Amino acid sequence: MYLVPRILRNRGVKVQDDTKQIEEVMAKRTAKNSVFLDLFQNKSYLLKLYKTLHPEDTTATEDSLTDVTIENVLTDNLYNDLGFIVNNKLMILIEAQSTWTMNILVRVLLYLAQSYHEYFQRTSQNYYKSKKVKMPKPELYVIFTGNKGRKPDKISLSKEFFEGADIDIEVKAKVIYESDTDDIINQYIIFCKVFNEQTKQHGMTQKAVTETIRICKDRNVLREYLFDREKEVVTIMMSLFDEEQIMKSFIKSERADEARENARIMLKNGRISVEEIPSFFPKLTLEDAKEIEAEIMQLA
Repeated sequence: MYLVPRILRNRGVKVQDDTKQIEEVMAKRTAKNSVFLDLFQNKSYLLKLYKTLHPEDTTATEDSLTDVTIENVLTDNLYNDLGFIVNNKLMILIEAQSTWTMNILVRVLLYLAQSYHEYFQRTSQNYYKSKKVKMPKPELYVIFTGNKGRKPDKISLSKEFFEGADIDIEVKAKVIYESDTDDIINQYIIFCKVFNEQTKQHGMTQKAVTETIRICKDRNVLREYLFDREKEVVTIMMSLFDEEQIMKSFIKSERADEARENARIMLKNGRISVEEIPSFFPKLTLEDAKEIEAEIMQLA
């Protein structure tokens, strides 16, 4: 029962007894090791991303970009996908999403507040004093890698959570979907969609990863990045597969053990028959029920 926690500890993950805590740890690890982060940690690709958003800025260089992505050490701390400042004048926060949810607006609000807090610390500005602080203008984006359908190009906190009321604090974000452009953002979205197609064909396997990379290189999608870091990308994505499978197996075994214990208590107290156990506990078979009955009889 405790094999999986030991595996996770060997990987350097602090495991709590509570399954939810373990899920949070794993979610954090997968987020911080994604292809999205690996791609845009490279300043050259980050500059391409910025110029996609602001093609009018012809003077921007890699040196004018400062990474301010929120780093997370504890599982209950905030962490975001990508944040960077341009010439101390513009703060851009970007979240990559494969599942549609308006809750991203709430998270972005918290990310923005934390990013400004860290910015004031880095620039030695005290917002408790009378002197007005200087702060870069915020821009918020969501890169959605699923299908657009009838989803909006812009989302706002007031509209989605307060029926369009005039609230004292507003959060707006632009949503970027797949398009017919050849910029690096669209290439990343296509990469994700190719990957989804391959996992449907090959499952969560290395073949799905290698086929995704092959197809994308053939289509000139993130070609340079995939040529330069193919081994790293395979390692990242396979690591996510391994961790996801371990997590699923652990949760499944935990739930089965819980069902078995509850069935044992109810059977011992005469509140349920052996034949009724599979109906009350779908994770257990009639054979499991008979084993539980035999265990109770041995202890009697």
